[in-house]
Amino acid sequence: MNNHNIETLKKYTKNNWLPFTPNRYFDNNIKILSSAQGAYYTLIDGRKVFDTISGLWCCALGHSHPKIIEAVTKQISTLDYATAFQFATPGTLELSTKIAKMAPEKMKSVFFVNSGSEAVDTALKITYGYHRLKGEASRTRFIGRERGYHGVGFGGTSVGGIPANRKMFGPILLNGVDHLPHTYDISKMSFTKGQPQWGAHLADELQRIVALHDASTIAAVIVEPIAGSTGVLVPPIGYLEKLREICTQYGILLIFDEVITGFGRYGKSFAAERLGVTPDIITFAKGVTNGVIPMGGVIVKDEIYKTFMDINTQEHMIELFHGYTYSGHPMASAAGNATIDLLIDEGYIEKSFELESVLEESVHSLKGTTGIIDIRNFGLTSGIDLDPIPNSPGLRALKVFEKGLDEGLLLRTSGDTIAIGPPFISTHDELYSMGEKIKSCINYVFSNY
Repeated sequence: MNNHNIETLKKYTKNNWLPFTPNRYFDNNIKILSSAQGAYYTLIDGRKVFDTISGLWCCALGHSHPKIIEAVTKQISTLDYATAFQFATPGTLELSTKIAKMAPEKMKSVFFVNSGSEAVDTALKITYGYHRLKGEASRTRFIGRERGYHGVGFGGTSVGGIPANRKMFGPILLNGVDHLPHTYDISKMSFTKGQPQWGAHLADELQRIVALHDASTIAAVIVEPIAGSTGVLVPPIGYLEKLREICTQYGILLIFDEVITGFGRYGKSFAAERLGVTPDIITFAKGVTNGVIPMGGVIVKDEIYKTFMDINTQEHMIELFHGYTYSGHPMASAAGNATIDLLIDEGYIEKSFELESVLEESVHSLKGTTGIIDIRNFGLTSGIDLDPIPNSPGLRALKVFEKGLDEGLLLRTSGDTIAIGPPFISTHDELYSMGEKIKSCINYVFSNY
C-alpha cells in the first residue's frame, strides 16, 4: 500500500466504510486524495484541484501551513499526550485564553472536546445541568430548527433537522425535542446577496412553541447562526435578534452552533459578533486547529460557569461529570495555538472579510446559467442550488462534483446544492476562476444529463 498505486488501493476499499458517502457508488468511482498544499489537493491520479470548501469548512489557512507544522512537530517531541482529568497543559491553558479573548463579552469559560458532534452534546448536557442547579429541573426540552445540522451524536441528531439524518434513528432520539421552521423560502429570497430582507417573523414561531409546551419545560434553543451543511442558509435581518429576545424573556438558553461559522469565516472571530447577537453558549470545532488535528469545544457565559462552581458541596467534589479522554489534547492545542496566532497576527480574519465581495461577484455572475435556480452568499460562504433530475434527487449535483474534479475543482454538494467555503488564503483570481469553472461544469452536466 505504500506505493500509492491506485490499482493496489482499490483492493482495500471494501474494508473502509466511508461516512456520508454512497459507498456502492464509490466502489465503482474511486477517488483518493494523496496530498495537499496551500489551497489545493492532489488526487492519486495526479489531478490538482482547488479546495473550494476548505477541506470540510476546516482548513481556512490552506493545507500544510509551515507554522502549524512547526508547532505540531515541536509538541510531539515535548508532550505527545496528557490526560485532562486533574491536569492542564501549558498549550491548553494558552489556547483557552486565546479563544476567550475572541469570544463575545462575558463568555470566558472554554470546555474542550474533540469534534463538533461532541461539542453539541456537551452543550446540551451543560444546559440541562445549569437549569437543574438553578432549581428548574423541569426544563428538559430542546428546540432545534428544520434543516439544522448539529453533528451525529444522539443529542445533535435529535435537535438537528435534516430528515435523512434522523429517519433511521427516530425511535431512539431524545424525547420532547421540537423544531422551529427553517428560514429559507426561494420565492421570497432567491439570488440574495447577504442577509435576506424577508423572514424575521419566522422567529415568532418560538412564541408558539413556548405556548404549546410551556416555557418552564424548555431548556434551550440551538441554531446555526448561518446554516452550512444544509446548503448555506443565511438568517433574515432581525431573525436572530428576535430569537435572542424571546429566549431572554422566558429564561431559555440560546446556543449558537458555530462549528462552521467560528474563527473568521464571516469576517469576525465568531458569527455572533458579525451578526450582533450574543448567545449563552457557543459550540466550535473545525477551524480552531485548521483541521490539522481534531478538536472542538464549548464556550459558556460566565454566569453558567459560576453556577456550576457555586455548587454547595465540598471542594474536592467534581462539578460536572463529563469529559473525554482526548479533551484538550496537547497536539490539538499546539495546532490550535498556531492557527489562532496566524488568524490574528497575520490578519487572515480581515482577509476573509475582504474576500467576501470577491466571492459574491464570482458566484452571482452565474445567475442566468441553465439549471441554476438560486444563488446566495454571506461571509466567505455561498450556496448554489441546481434544478434536480426528476426522481433522482442529488444526482445532478453529484455529476457536477465529478466534472469539477476534471476541471480542477473539489466541490462540496448537499442534495442538489453546491456549498462554497474557500480558504482565506485564496486569491481574487482563484475565486473568479472557480466561478467560471463551476459554470462550465454545470453547463456540461445540463447538456448531458
